[in-house]
Formats: sequence, structure tokens, C-alpha cells
Amino acid sequence: MARRYFGTDGIRGRANAGVLTAATAMKVGQAAGRHFLRGDHKHRVVIGKDTRLSGYMMENALTAGFTSVGMDVILTGPLPTPAVALLTREMRADIGVMISASHNKFADNGIKLFGPDGFKLSDEDEEAIEAEMERDQDLAQGEHIGRARRIDDAKGRYIHAVKQSLSDDIRLDDLKIVIDCAHGAAYEVTPTAIWELGAKVIPLGVSPNGRNINDGVGSTDLAAIQARVLEEKADIGIALDGDADRLIVIDEKGQIVDGDQIMALIATSMARRGLLKGGGIVSTVMSNLGLERYLAAQGLELVRTKVGDRYVLEAMRAGDYNVGGEQSGHMILTDHATTGDGTIAALQVLGELVRNGATASELLHLFDPVPQLLKNVRYDGGDPLAEASVQEAIASAEGELNGSGRLVIRKSGTEPLIRVMAEGDDEAQVHRLVDSICNAVEAAA
Repeated sequence: MARRYFGTDGIRGRANAGVLTAATAMKVGQAAGRHFLRGDHKHRVVIGKDTRLSGYMMENALTAGFTSVGMDVILTGPLPTPAVALLTREMRADIGVMISASHNKFADNGIKLFGPDGFKLSDEDEEAIEAEMERDQDLAQGEHIGRARRIDDAKGRYIHAVKQSLSDDIRLDDLKIVIDCAHGAAYEVTPTAIWELGAKVIPLGVSPNGRNINDGVGSTDLAAIQARVLEEKADIGIALDGDADRLIVIDEKGQIVDGDQIMALIATSMARRGLLKGGGIVSTVMSNLGLERYLAAQGLELVRTKVGDRYVLEAMRAGDYNVGGEQSGHMILTDHATTGDGTIAALQVLGELVRNGATASELLHLFDPVPQLLKNVRYDGGDPLAEASVQEAIASAEGELNGSGRLVIRKSGTEPLIRVMAEGDDEAQVHRLVDSICNAVEAAA
């Protein structure tokens, strides 16, 4: 069925406009609540949020929706997305909700849903909730209306959990680490967890005001942390996004280390220690061909999925893999979490620094990426990819690559963008092919 609300990562858009209004949030609460009212136990939902101004509005609207159909609500306040997934499972809740637009600027917001097992909902569950939203809701009778309660120890619970992901013999005493929390959900928990493990922490992006999330800081805007790492002569920089489910690393030279290099390090380290499951890792079509070649040389497989961490996780669960992620920095380590967790991934990287006694630049540049270029083309409506001129441009580019590289052309799941990516050993060719396809899309849009 065609989706009106849900995209590749829940519901996302401009807050208080379009589909993402308080009225929609209340309907989501009612519909998701009804969908998970199973059994005769007392039903509850955990709701967390990042630091966006609109989070207050969305939190109250969702609370009204869930309580109106008879679910009790547990409110955590600002907390990373993986922490909400953890608490949903730990508190025996029927559903978890994270209010966040992840790496987007403050004007946007979103709703991510987790099932009672702490995993993101399946397409089938989301479609059922969408269908439920279109129906009149059966509201709870007066004595069965749910209650709402705010808990104070959610941050401490999460800090304890992420520290458990690092072996007891690892101490971070000699490391100086810049931690950029993007003025987002991890602004307290991640610096605290890493400080408690012994590191000297230099915080950045830890003063949220409701409007500055992902603004000049965080994993999608790295200039500030690169400069700070060099200025402080730090050993490493850790950059999270607004809801802390993705990680980008900065080495001691100020160089950017993306998700592909991080996955390569974690996977090969775990393989050496006999901890890697499935004989490889899972990533998306966007991961660099260099990663695939590097893993193959280590006797490891790269399984590719379509873009979206939920699809990575589905393939991981189906094939019993325990390491997966995306080039953009989502790291899913199912030995420790049910969804992407930037803080847990950062701790695995820091643990390797300690084990190897190497610098970040030595440890985190395991392969040379194949030249890769991604450009976005905005469109107003219709389907530019269905136009004959665009299809001809794509076919021509594929014929020219002739198996020596890859093309990935797709619609964004969160914005009206066509994403055009090409990679291959000839950088000039890659740029030329991307430009030719983008020009065709722009002409058709």
C-alpha cells in the first residue's frame, strides 16, 4: 500500500506543518496504542525525545493519544534513540517512541517506533498503524484512561548499559577525547559515560537551546570538531548526530573517518577475537567498493541492502550477523543493542585504540576508498526517475562503467531528493557520470 506517513525511518518532516503536527502525533499515539493493546496485562509505552523545541509539543500530543486508548506512558526526557529502544525492552513496555529528526536541523522533527523487543517496527506493523490512523478510534472508558509518569533515572540506566559493552580490562585513562554531541540527545550521557571510563573529555555541542541541534556541530557538520581536535592535540574526536544513533570519528590529524572505515575496524577486530558472526557484515548499497574489497581480502563477506538502518538490521537478523551499519555512521552491534548506537560504537573504537597502542590515524584507515561521488537533486513532484531521458542517461553510465564500478540512483526516503551516486577506479569518469545523470534528472524534474 502507498504510505502517507511512514518513510524509511519512521515519520519525519517539518514540525507543525504537513503531516507532522500535534494532531498527527495524537493519532499516531492512538493508532499505535490500539495496535499494541494485546493481552490482558497493563499496557505501557516509553517516550523519549531529542532537544528540539517542537519535542515538547510532540511529547504532549503522543501522551494524549496513548493515554486516551488506555496505555500508561513513561516519559524519559532527552535521551538517545538507542536508549529508548533499551528501556522499552528493559521496562517490559509494549512500544517505544523516539521523537527526533536525527541529523536534520531543528525545524524538522520525527517519530520513530520500537516494538516490545526493542527493534524498529516492521513494514507490516507500520502499515497496520497507518490503516488504524484512518479509522475512528475506540477510546478508553473513563476508569481505563492511561496515566503518564516521568522517570528520573533513565540517563543513568543508559550510561550503565553502554559501559557494559566495553570489556572490564579496558580503561581509557590515557586518552584525550573531543566529544561532539550536536547539541542533541546525548549531550549529557555520552560525555559522562566516557569520562567515567577514565578519559579526559573535551565536550562540544553540549548546550542545547531547542534551536541549535545539528547547527554547525555533529556528525554532518564536522569542521568544528576537526578544529577542536587539532587545537587540543586530542587523540581522537567522536561526533554524534542529534539522536546519537550514528557516529563519525576524527583522527588526531583532523581527518574524517566514516562509517565504512569504522565497520572495517570493528569487524576485523571481532573476527580476530572469534566474536564476529555470519562470516562478515551487513551494510547498504552506499558503502564504498573499497570496503568490500578490503573485507574480501580478510576472508569476510559484505552483504548489501537498500538504504536505511532498518533494512540493515533485518538482513543482520535473517543471516545471524552481529555487525552492520551504514557509511553515514549508523553502527549496529547486536551483541549490545537492538538499533544503531553511536556511543557503543565509539567505545568499541576507543577499546581498539587501547588494545593496539596505535594512533587513530594508524588504526582507522584500513583501506583506500574507491573514488565515490554522491549528489542530490531536489524535485517538486512526479517521478523524474521514470522519465525516458533519465533512464537513458543511467543506462549510458552503466554501459560506460561496464562492471568496473557501481551506480546507485534512488529517491530519498525523508526528503524530495533524487540521490545520484557513482564509484569506480577512475575519479574523473565518476564525476562526469554523476553530473550527466544529475543534469538529466534536473531537466526532467
